[in-house]
Amino acid sequence: MVRGIALILLALGMPSLAAAETMSFGDSIGLLGKSCGAEIVANCRGVNPDSTRLKECLSRNRDVLSPQCASDYLGVFDAIQKRIAARVTVANACQREIVKVCGGSTKETSKSIPCLVSTPKGISNNCLKAVDDAGYR
Repeated sequence: MVRGIALILLALGMPSLAAAETMSFGDSIGLLGKSCGAEIVANCRGVNPDSTRLKECLSRNRDVLSPQCASDYLGVFDAIQKRIAARVTVANACQREIVKVCGGSTKETSKSIPCLVSTPKGISNNCLKAVDDAGYR
């Protein structure tokens, strides 16, 4: 009983990967490799390394995952999905800035990213948050 309470307190005190919206793709893959590298080699050899298929492979092999891999892999894939969603959000959150401040088009948001990152004046807080969450700054 005391051990269970201690584990709950420890888990509450540790940062959650699911809350790490701004975890970079590199950091996500690095954590996945560190936590699950051996399991991926042993159980997912030949699987296309896109995030969906790799997540499915690890889920199918949950019973043989190390405790560290089992606790990290879902959070890593969640962080990757949040980063992808954040990049899609930039076009909507920064629509006014892309057109008025950067002179760009929302159909080609990627061309306006350098302007959004380097131009502090005229960029709304909502747009700046979207740019940060997407990992552009």
